[in-house]
Amino acid sequence: MNIAIGEYSALIITLRGKKVMMDVHLAKAYGVTPKRLREQVRRNVARFPAAFILILTGEEVVEVAAKCGDLAGLKYSPSNPYAFTEHGAIMLASVLKSPSAIQASILIVEAFVRMKELLNIKEGIISRVDSLEQKTGKHDLELHELFKTIRQLLSPPKPLPPPPPPPMKRVGYRRNNEES
Repeated sequence: MNIAIGEYSALIITLRGKKVMMDVHLAKAYGVTPKRLREQVRRNVARFPAAFILILTGEEVVEVAAKCGDLAGLKYSPSNPYAFTEHGAIMLASVLKSPSAIQASILIVEAFVRMKELLNIKEGIISRVDSLEQKTGKHDLELHELFKTIRQLLSPPKPLPPPPPPPMKRVGYRRNNEES
């Protein structure tokens, strides 16, 4: 089986807030049919608590079929497909007896681990960006005010308006009762 971790990582989707892989993809990875995979799950139901496996609702089937082009045929399946969490995929490898199940389970676990690492890195970057945005947002306002004040100080002073002209004396003859 020549499937890389990256190819398995691409098959991991989010359902109900959990990272899962669809039974169709796992069956292919483990070298069995989806029917055989579901059969083994039903025979070993005690090994698959609700935290390990999700049985998709009709709405979820339509949603998954729309998101993943290779799963478009799920809409026409007579039974609802299963989605397995990381622990469910490991447990599935223990109940399947195909020769490629062990090798595939190792790659699948590594894909889930890699996905978690990438999510942690992404969350760290997002938190750093948020922190920087908050800091620069406050500093941007302060810097804007500082630059405005500096520009006011550096700009030439506005000239004062000229003083009003002194009152002019009348030119000509005056009568005795007129003041100057």
